[in-house]
Amino acid sequence: MSDLKSQFEAAVAASKNLSERPDNVTLLKIYALYKQGSTGNNPDPRPGFSDIVGRAKWDAWNTLKDTAPEAAMQQYIDLIESLS
Repeated sequence: MSDLKSQFEAAVAASKNLSERPDNVTLLKIYALYKQGSTGNNPDPRPGFSDIVGRAKWDAWNTLKDTAPEAAMQQYIDLIESLS
């Protein structure tokens, strides 16, 4: 697990130095995988209609509900590597 955790942390650092900015759909996937991998299931209520960005982030994270944090970490690592 610690090896996966260190790879995850390295991928988080690498995500800040991507050569070009990913599209919004990919950014939401990166966000959701990061949150699921680091926090687990989303404990917060869904934001209201006026918070469009918060709602999109919540929806993206909620699609990963019950995904094991380790699986989300590995998917995050794979996604960042594919974008590098």
